[in-house]
Amino acid sequence: MGAVPSTPRWGGSSSAARPLDTAEYLISTFIGDESFPISSDFWYKLLELPLNLQWPPHRVHEACQALARNNYHTRHLAKILIHMAWCLQESISTSSGAPSLVYVKAVNAVYISSVFLKYFIENGKGDKIEDLYLSLDESEPIPTDITKDLNVEDFVMCSVLSFIGSIDVSPDTYLLHLELLNFMLIAMSTQLLSGPSPGPEDVNPFIDAAMSQESSLVILVVRKLLLSYITGPSISLNSASYSIYSEGSQPGVLQRVSSAAANLMLLPFNFLASSSGEGSRSLLADCSLHVLLILSHYRKCVVGNEPITDISNDTTASESLLKGSTHFSDNPYCKALEHATDVEFDRVDTEGNAHAGPVLRIPFASLFDALGMYLADEAAALLLYSLLQGNADFLEYVLVRTDLDTLLMPILEALYNAPKRSSNQIYMLLIILLILSQDSSFNASIHKLIVPSVPWYKERLLHQTSLGSLMVITLIRTVQYNLSKLRDVYLHTTCLATLANMAPHVHRLSAYASQRLVSLFDMLSRKYNKLAEMRDNQMRLVKGNSIEGNGLADDTSTEMHIYTDFLRLVLEILNAILTYALPRNPEVIYAIMHRQEVFQPFRNHPRFNELLENIYTVLDFFNSRMDAHNVDGEWSVEKVLQVIIINCRSWRGEGMKMFTQLRFTYEQESHPEEFFIPYLWQLVLSRCGLGFNPDAINLFPVDPPSEKQSDYEVSSNGHVNGESTKLAVFVEP
Repeated sequence: MGAVPSTPRWGGSSSAARPLDTAEYLISTFIGDESFPISSDFWYKLLELPLNLQWPPHRVHEACQALARNNYHTRHLAKILIHMAWCLQESISTSSGAPSLVYVKAVNAVYISSVFLKYFIENGKGDKIEDLYLSLDESEPIPTDITKDLNVEDFVMCSVLSFIGSIDVSPDTYLLHLELLNFMLIAMSTQLLSGPSPGPEDVNPFIDAAMSQESSLVILVVRKLLLSYITGPSISLNSASYSIYSEGSQPGVLQRVSSAAANLMLLPFNFLASSSGEGSRSLLADCSLHVLLILSHYRKCVVGNEPITDISNDTTASESLLKGSTHFSDNPYCKALEHATDVEFDRVDTEGNAHAGPVLRIPFASLFDALGMYLADEAAALLLYSLLQGNADFLEYVLVRTDLDTLLMPILEALYNAPKRSSNQIYMLLIILLILSQDSSFNASIHKLIVPSVPWYKERLLHQTSLGSLMVITLIRTVQYNLSKLRDVYLHTTCLATLANMAPHVHRLSAYASQRLVSLFDMLSRKYNKLAEMRDNQMRLVKGNSIEGNGLADDTSTEMHIYTDFLRLVLEILNAILTYALPRNPEVIYAIMHRQEVFQPFRNHPRFNELLENIYTVLDFFNSRMDAHNVDGEWSVEKVLQVIIINCRSWRGEGMKMFTQLRFTYEQESHPEEFFIPYLWQLVLSRCGLGFNPDAINLFPVDPPSEKQSDYEVSSNGHVNGESTKLAVFVEP
C-alpha cells in the first residue's frame, strides 16, 4: 500500500492528451476504494498537477458520491485536508518568492478540499458531522511530524488562518487568498444545518477550531480581513502567474460547475459571477467581510461549569439560567473588533478599561471612508452596526468627524429607496441612526453641515439643505412607507425615537422638513381616526353578541393604543423643538401655524392635552402678533415668516410647561444571535454565489426556487424565520 503506478508529469515529452489522462487518473484514484497513506507519493503527484479536467456537473456529483462511500475506509478527506495545511505552511515559509510549485500545490489542495468538503457537509445524514471522518486510521503509518491524536480541523484552521493573517495579498497570492476565504465559508457552513437558536447539540468543528486559536493569531486575521475590505484589492485572475483555469469561455470541471445542475458550486465561487449586493467592488473584499462577520457573530452554546464570559446584562444572565444552565463561550473575533483602536491614535487609559492582551490596531480613517463608499451593501451596514454598537473608540471617532455626510448620505439614500431594500436592511440602517442620535454633539453638528444638492431625492428639489433637515425628511418618509407597506411597529418606533433624540438640538430646520413634521402628525391622526371609527363599528357588533366582533374590537383597540403612543411621541418631538429650540426654527412655527387645524380634534384628549397646551401657547403668541401687525395687501409666506422671525426675538417661553427631555437609547435584545446568524448566512448564500442544498438548511426557511431568483434571497418582508425578529429595546430614562 502507498505505491501508485508512475504517472507522467506536466511538461514532459508526452502528447498534449497525457496530462489530461493523468489528472483524470489521479482524481479517480483519490475518490476510489484504495487507501493511500498520508506520506505516499500519490499526494504530491495529485497536488503538483494542474487541474484542467472538463467534467460535466453529473460527473462531479458522482465523484463526490464515490468519495463519500469510500471515505470511511480511505480517510482521504482528512488526508487531503492535512496536505492542504502542510502546503499552506510551506507557502508561508517560502512566501518571499512565491515559488510556482508551492503555489500550485497550495491552490490545488484548497481547491480539491473545498469541492468535496462542501458535498459532505450539505449531503450528510442529518447533523452527523462525524461522517466526515476527520481522523487518520490508527493502523496506518504516520509521519513523525504529526501525532496519532491530531485534531485535523484545528490543524487545518490554524494553517488557513496563519496564511491569511501573515501573508500579504499580491498578484502572486491573490488567488490563494480568495480560495482560502471560500474554503472558510464552506467549512463554517455547518451552521446552516442547525436551527436559528444556537444550542449545545450544534456541531461546528471548523468554526469551533477557529475560535480556539491564540489571541495573537486572531488579531492578525481580523486585521488582514479588515484591511482586505478597506483596500479592496482587485486583481484580474486572467493575469495570475499560474494557469489554474481552462482557457476559452468554457470553465473547467474542478473549476466551475453550474450549481443549478448539481447543487455543487466549485471554487472560486465568485469567479465569473458578480455579487448582487450594491456597492461591492472586489471579490476578495466581499469575501473578507463575509468571513469576518460570520466569525465575529458566531456563538457557541455550552453547558457546564465554565465561567460565563459573554453575558452583558442581568436579563441575559437570568434567561441563560432558564435555558438550562447554558451560556455562550467567548468569541475572540468579536472581542477583537470591540477592542480595536485607531492606528493613528494612542489614547491613555484613564478609566481603567484597558483590554488585557494584544490589541487590534486599524486605520479608522480608511475604514470610515470604505464604509461610507459601500454602505449600500447590507454586509457593510452590518459591519458599521457591529462597530458602533460594540466599539466605543470607533463610535467616538465617528462622532467627532466633521464630514458625517460620508456615512449619512448613503444611509439616507438607502432609506429613500426602501421599496428596493429588505426590511432587515432598513431596520439596521435605522438602528445606526438611532445609535448616532444618542449623542448631542452629533445632533447639533448635522444641522451645521449643508448639502448642496440631493440628486436621488425625486419628489422635490433640495438645494442647500442641512444634513439634519434631510435626515428628518427621510425618517418621516420611511415612517410613511412603513405605514403603507410594512406596518412594522418596531420600525416606526426606531424612526420616532431618533427624531425625538434630535428634536432639542434642531437648528434652522428647512421649510420642507418642518412641513413634513406637521404632516406626520396629520398622517398618523388620520390613521388613528380611521381605527377609532372601526372600533366603534365593531363595538356595535359586540353589543349584538357577535363573538367575531368582540375579537376584532380587541385587535383594533390594541392598534389604537399603538397609534396613540405614536401621536403622543410626535407631539413630544414638536414640544421639544418649541421648548428648547424655538428661536432657531421659524419654519417650524410657520408650519404649525399653517396647519393648526390638525391639532384641534385632539385638544381635549387625555393623552395629548398637556402637550397640546404648549403648542397652543405658541400659536396664541404668534397669532396675536400677526393680528397686531399691519400689513399692506395680502399676507405672503415671506411676510408671515418675517413677523415670526421678528417675534422669535421677544419670545420668553412664558406659560410653557416643561416636560422631561426625551432621550431614547438603543440596547440589543438578550439573544441577538437569533437574528444575526440567519441573516448573515442569507446574505452569504444570496451574494457570494455559494450554492447550498436547500433541503439541508435548517437555519432559516428556504422558499421554493420558483418564487425567487435565488433560493436564499432575503424574504420580501425581510423577516427572519417567517416573523418579525425583535432586535432592539428602547430605553427612555
